[in-house]
Amino acid sequence: MRDFDRADWESTSDDTDRDGEATDDWGWATDWEPPASWPVVETIDSHTGGEPLRIVVDGWPTIEGDTILEKRQYARDNHDHLRKALMYEPRGHADMYGAIPVEPERTDSDVGVLFTHNEGYSTMCGHGIIALATVALETEMIEPTGDESTIRMDTPAGLVTAYAITDGDGVASVAFENVPSFVYEPELAVEVPGVGEVTVAIAYGGAFYAYLPAADAGVEIKPDAVDDLICTGSAIKAAVNDEIEIGHPEDDDLGFLYGTIFTAPSNRDSIDSRNVCVFADGEVDRSPTGTGVSGRLALESYHDRLEQDEPFVVESIVGSTFTGRLRGDATVGPYDAIVPEVAGSAHLTGRSEFVIDPEDALGEGFLLR
Repeated sequence: MRDFDRADWESTSDDTDRDGEATDDWGWATDWEPPASWPVVETIDSHTGGEPLRIVVDGWPTIEGDTILEKRQYARDNHDHLRKALMYEPRGHADMYGAIPVEPERTDSDVGVLFTHNEGYSTMCGHGIIALATVALETEMIEPTGDESTIRMDTPAGLVTAYAITDGDGVASVAFENVPSFVYEPELAVEVPGVGEVTVAIAYGGAFYAYLPAADAGVEIKPDAVDDLICTGSAIKAAVNDEIEIGHPEDDDLGFLYGTIFTAPSNRDSIDSRNVCVFADGEVDRSPTGTGVSGRLALESYHDRLEQDEPFVVESIVGSTFTGRLRGDATVGPYDAIVPEVAGSAHLTGRSEFVIDPEDALGEGFLLR
């Protein structure tokens, strides 16, 4: 992955648009430069199925560590003020999501990546993989290799391989082979304040989730029910954490419950299921959640409801879809696991240069949902 240069984004003309048409140029602040003492971070924004991804392309300090998990810890210990500045208001919002490309861990990988959100740094992110592959190819940070480009990404959870299909000048879709996914606890009854007793399944797809039908918790998967989904999903997550301690058999840093996923039937014939993920500190995923779909594939396989290579289409709260498939078998410690593939598409939405005024009392961010 080549270094990103500001010059890549400089306009060739101050008074024409991309098609060469004349535009109004008021000349406001075109020559302004922030003081040398101000941190400056450049990003490219994108979304996958409606879920944002803000990708850092310049200005982030060096992140030290030999492994991606070590880099994750270093960023958490040393750069958390920058994460908050980009994720929180006034530059972001409570549901913002980000990615920081870093040096890969493996010699044959193309890039490493850390994922950020309102609570910290996740272990893996499916929508982020799809968006990062799309942005890397469409901006030529990584050179495309024919109609299908393969990008090997080192994540905190392990190696993830993305396969991007290009169509003309753009990326039409990205499928990624995720880390092995497994069922951790097929049935766990928990008492949830304000809800009552519910039974959840816990599965890992790069992160651990508690799965249950939305109807069992008295909620609906629809945009105008977001407040109820956040409240109930967060309560279920807390109840599960009170009931059991989740551990990953290969690394303690991966062993925590990331979120709650509500499932429901879809009213569209081509869709196998509808879901919504409430994760981190009450974030609501607009996409179907790539790691969540991976865990869902593990559950479907565990209950013998899905055949190898059979498509399993999951719809998000905003109607976007991911298609999952079982691509193989694996083991993770004592657990039988599957190799999941998840496919979707992403789009670029903008580019930004963020500055942090050291005298700004709110400059490092706040959240007011």
